[in-house]
Amino acid sequence: MATTSDISRGMILKLEGSLYTVVEFGENKTARAAAKVWARLKGLDNNRTIEKTWNSGENIFPVRVERKNYQYLYKDDTGYNFMDNETFEQIAVQEMLIDAPQFLKEGQEVGVLINTETELPMGVELPDKIVMQVTYSEPGVRGDTATRTLKPATIETGATVMVPLFVNEGELIRINTKTGEYVERVKE
Repeated sequence: MATTSDISRGMILKLEGSLYTVVEFGENKTARAAAKVWARLKGLDNNRTIEKTWNSGENIFPVRVERKNYQYLYKDDTGYNFMDNETFEQIAVQEMLIDAPQFLKEGQEVGVLINTETELPMGVELPDKIVMQVTYSEPGVRGDTATRTLKPATIETGATVMVPLFVNEGELIRINTKTGEYVERVKE
């Protein structure tokens, strides 16, 4: 059992039978009324975003979660298949539980959040930044570099990322998986 003073970003709570992760939280204090704690929550099993307010000190119900390293294997009719790096056990995860499925590459290491009570996967987190190869990109126009102009580029997973004009086909780039944006060019 925990109280509202224990809320932290990334914590997973059970509310009305559904699981939610805390995206943002804060406290409102006024001179006349008791302090209130608010949180913006994102649903893990229903993909909804809600805001919830509690009285300060009220009980909350956190869910114990374990983060394990898995390797992405392949995608089929059952979903995305991952293998535990220690036990070699395989699990299938639905697309809605994966942070950025468009950036998954076979053999890639990911973190899988496992509910310790049910032993079921609750989410898949990719590393914050990953390196991908550009498989297709239009050539940049010479002299068109006065402004920060971007062009679309297709990476090895098939996803499209906006990159600066100087990035060419065959080059490695670093991508932020949370925003889907180009970070920098990687030298081999």
